[in-house]
Amino acid sequence: MKTKTLQLPHQQVAYYESKGTGPAVILIHGNSSSGLSYQRQIESSLGDKYRLVALDLPGHGDSDRASDVSQYSLPGYAAVVAAAAQALNMPDAILVGWSLGGHIALEAHNLLPQAKGFVIFGTPPLAFPPAMQDAFLPNPAVNIGFQVDVTKEEAAAYAQSFFAPQSFVAPNASIDLQHFIADILRTDGNARAGLAASIKPNGYQDEVQVVANLTRPLAILHGECEQLVSAPYIRSLTMPTLWRNQIQIIPGAGHAPHVEQPDKFNTLIEEFITSK
Repeated sequence: MKTKTLQLPHQQVAYYESKGTGPAVILIHGNSSSGLSYQRQIESSLGDKYRLVALDLPGHGDSDRASDVSQYSLPGYAAVVAAAAQALNMPDAILVGWSLGGHIALEAHNLLPQAKGFVIFGTPPLAFPPAMQDAFLPNPAVNIGFQVDVTKEEAAAYAQSFFAPQSFVAPNASIDLQHFIADILRTDGNARAGLAASIKPNGYQDEVQVVANLTRPLAILHGECEQLVSAPYIRSLTMPTLWRNQIQIIPGAGHAPHVEQPDKFNTLIEEFITSK
């Protein structure tokens, strides 16, 4: 994919854009990842039809590191996404967020009042204080996402937690794993530490309240073999605008269904786009 750059007030961010001209979609990656994780969307029939833009968050991928560590927070990231949406003339885009990206999408909901909808996956909406023990499965890899320094072995363990166990025998699995490991190792460690430090009173919007009061459509996708996030926790929440009135389970996928099961994932995204 060709890397493009966008100069925002506080930093330059990298992004990838599909060739489609249909309704706009902003793709927001997860912790210690990059817009490259959405290659199977950008370079697909979905990308041929719709205008998809995958950002590299500050401190991730090819984007600049944050000049102020306070930008490494949900409000900081949400401000970048909103600024990018305005600069790219897509304030009404659907926001699609994976893991951390889903939390950012919810945080940005009031910054982008024209956004037509939200899709989150690998993202359990959190209140404050966050019920981490309920929202997340007991996987030690979660903690790696908050460390400043990450070894190659820890990066591999973190990347492996993104996939369903059987994914490691699938075609291209080892290539996907190596791409994730490379992204984890090149991420600014202060981004992980800053995210951890921002989980405090007034550090982010109460996402349980956000989804309970949202007036625009919300789709939640969930890998059947998810290793990090609890589906029962998500189902317990009040979400009046939940698309199709239920979480959309993607068979054969874990935390990264957009990589593991791109055809199924892309079909759901298109169905959400066209359901307006």
